[in-house]
Amino acid sequence: MRRRPSVSMRWRAARFSQALASMAHHLLFLCTGNYYRSRYAEELFNHRAGLADLNWRAFSRGAAERGSPDNVGPMSPFALEGLQAKGIVPVGNLRYPQPCTPPDLDSADLIIALKEAEHRPLIERRFPEMAERVTYWHVDDVDVAKPAIALALIDRLIENLLRSLSDARVPKRSARGIRRDGED
Repeated sequence: MRRRPSVSMRWRAARFSQALASMAHHLLFLCTGNYYRSRYAEELFNHRAGLADLNWRAFSRGAAERGSPDNVGPMSPFALEGLQAKGIVPVGNLRYPQPCTPPDLDSADLIIALKEAEHRPLIERRFPEMAERVTYWHVDDVDVAKPAIALALIDRLIENLLRSLSDARVPKRSARGIRRDGED
């Protein structure tokens, strides 16, 4: 017969899990309404980073103060279909889009906006002090690019990002495999 863990054991396990999550680096994906591109990028990144055992967690927000009234439901069907086609079960698919706030930006170690031409003006207007901290990608929305094209581009950009984050965690070594002074 299997014993259920005591309340205190479950509480300690939950606290340990929270502590590990709080030690992770945080990546913020921004798009206009936090409905399509940023949500897809968040879910894809978290899935792949988990498989690669990277100490990074992504979250996403909208650069605009309000989402579009055309966005029905919590997440774009294009994003959901793209994730499901990869066998990824989205964790945050029931969360409704959220606008970005200053604490979101402050908590992020890395900030990526999905389309510079769209998002830089929004970020410069709403958060001028943060605009230069943002890395801007060039992924078009559905009014310009078909989802198959946009999502494939996000796939490639996420793979490149994961590769660079993975490379960054490998300590630099000399030819003999010994760390040299001054190297991280």
